[in-house]
Amino acid sequence: MVLPGYGSGAQPSVWQPDTLQELQNIREQIEGTRCYVAGGTLLRTQWEAALKVLPEHLVSLACIPEINGISIQGDEIVIGAMTRLRDCAADPLLGKFPILHQAILAIAAPSVRNLATIGGNIASGIGDTLPALLVYDAELHWLTCRGMETQHVALWLENGSDSKLNADDVLISIHIPSRNAAVNLTSYDSEQYTFDSEQSLSERNHQISFYRKLGRREAFTASLVTVAFHGEVNPDDGRWARIAIAVGGGSGMAVRLTETEQWLRSGKADASQAAGLATQAVAEFVSYTDAFASESYRIQSAGNMLGAGLWQAFHP
Repeated sequence: MVLPGYGSGAQPSVWQPDTLQELQNIREQIEGTRCYVAGGTLLRTQWEAALKVLPEHLVSLACIPEINGISIQGDEIVIGAMTRLRDCAADPLLGKFPILHQAILAIAAPSVRNLATIGGNIASGIGDTLPALLVYDAELHWLTCRGMETQHVALWLENGSDSKLNADDVLISIHIPSRNAAVNLTSYDSEQYTFDSEQSLSERNHQISFYRKLGRREAFTASLVTVAFHGEVNPDDGRWARIAIAVGGGSGMAVRLTETEQWLRSGKADASQAAGLATQAVAEFVSYTDAFASESYRIQSAGNMLGAGLWQAFHP
């Protein structure tokens, strides 16, 4: 049953801006409760389950071309928040970011990814792309009542845990440093991406990246636990040059495991660290219990997935 947020049986007004400027004008014009809609796949589920009430105003972002598409801008990869998950999965540029690519392919079913957007997945605060964006050190660009503002994903999530998120802010784009790509990205035009294989990062540092999702069934399921691992091994001394580990899933907030990252840096990067990685992750990760899984199950699963993923990376 869909519950209106005001009046009995009332339906919301629908707004469809064509530009960011028009969106800003609408924000200043309308009064009352409002909701910004991208693909609407999660929102529809929440409305139908009466987990959220319909607001007085629905503002669709679907017709704003400025926040759609993927490009290289300077030393960053920029993903428009309204880019459909299906387009993210098919884009050759994002294929060079294997953790994010795997995370997107693990979300729901193809029919859902045809509608759902990467911005909606992030703005939910619990999307499966968030661990991947954490390890890639991504930034989020928001349209706020004060104008455009930028926040690192980690800081935005921390603020959300303190209920500081402003529901009236609109996610415009996601920015990922191009240094995290599996190859060196050199140029982009409207026809194709160009990759510089001679100067690839893998020739300077050996990259190890993986993403794992645990759900209640094999496919088309909400996650219980998700883990993301991104590291680079210096070939000169065999130690970690860079390391980032994130854990999320379910309705829990995705977090970096900074103490576990520090533990890995203290030793030589090889398969012998796999068991210790699992133990350290279990000691650091804080989760929750719900009707589907206990906190201890989620924590132990996260450690097991990280340890197994590291072992498999050194023994493909």
